[in-house]
Amino acid sequence: MKKPNKQLIGIDLFAGAGGLSLGAEMAGISMRYAVEADTYAAASYKRNFKNATVFCEDIKKLSADSLNTQPVFIIMGGPPCQGFSLSNTKTRDMSNPNNRMFEEFLRFVDKIAPTWFVFENVYGLTKFKNGEENIQNHIENRFRHIGYTVKSKILYASDFGVPQLRNRLFIVGNRNGIDFEFPKEFDYSVSVDEAISDLPVLENGEIQMKGEYTVPFEQASPYAQFMRQKSKAPTQNIVSRNKDYVVERYKYIGQGENWSSIPDHLMGNYTDKKRCHSGIYKRLIGSKPSVVISNYRKSMLIHPHQDRGLSVREAARLQSFPDDFIFEGPVSYIQQQIGNAVPPLLAKAVMKKILTYK
Repeated sequence: MKKPNKQLIGIDLFAGAGGLSLGAEMAGISMRYAVEADTYAAASYKRNFKNATVFCEDIKKLSADSLNTQPVFIIMGGPPCQGFSLSNTKTRDMSNPNNRMFEEFLRFVDKIAPTWFVFENVYGLTKFKNGEENIQNHIENRFRHIGYTVKSKILYASDFGVPQLRNRLFIVGNRNGIDFEFPKEFDYSVSVDEAISDLPVLENGEIQMKGEYTVPFEQASPYAQFMRQKSKAPTQNIVSRNKDYVVERYKYIGQGENWSSIPDHLMGNYTDKKRCHSGIYKRLIGSKPSVVISNYRKSMLIHPHQDRGLSVREAARLQSFPDDFIFEGPVSYIQQQIGNAVPPLLAKAVMKKILTYK
């Protein structure tokens, strides 16, 4: 990781475990403050960002003055986005309190007045309307009203060295009138096999808090070598235990296939298979980037070569968290932290581009 520039101070709101922050520090920004209401995610942030002060509390009750002790270069954050997700058919309206959390992000930017901000959210935000007004346009215009030049774009993580087909909306603004251009896509992609094939072979329900790499560093893929730079051994090799009949279902699913490959006699507890989502019981394709790593335990994502779910470390790799990044909390909370995170390498690409304008 590049040594952070102490003059470039960053603040992360709705920080989670710190995906955006890690990308920022990789680019050369020093994270000074973070706000995260979830106890376990805040604990993960504290463990991995030793020089940052973490406020583990409801952001609505926090004064911006608590974070405004010196000039701030950038405020970043991804307000809770479940309400904007296209998969959410029940509360995709402004009655959902989570759909108004962008107001808190706007409040901190308005009060602290950083040189730059990065607002990250789900693709579904671009399709969301409050009455007749597109909510993305509304948010962008609110930032313009407080003095920021704003640009936005849907970015695909797999275009920036992340072994995952994940798209996110980025809204970037600055106070200097700069016509920001988003980073160009890389000329390569990283596959699942390149990302995780050097990690331990595991069984259903197995836990190796400290395992061994199966491939020498020199023989690992460039991506795996990058993940291993500061780690002598892979930690948190934790696989959730699925019931035997679930593992039996896995055996019928080839790479790229899903629940539809499972014989009917093994799907007796599904009263209507037509309602199964295409992402359920999905086996990853080793030669391609992964599908989206969200709540990968609930969706039963399957290892490309082994009849089991993904381990914590494998999911972290597919999100581009390096092996020295340690998550805190019970395993179900760790899985959610990983699924909620912004891939650090995607964040790094955006932050590095911002620094070219410094």
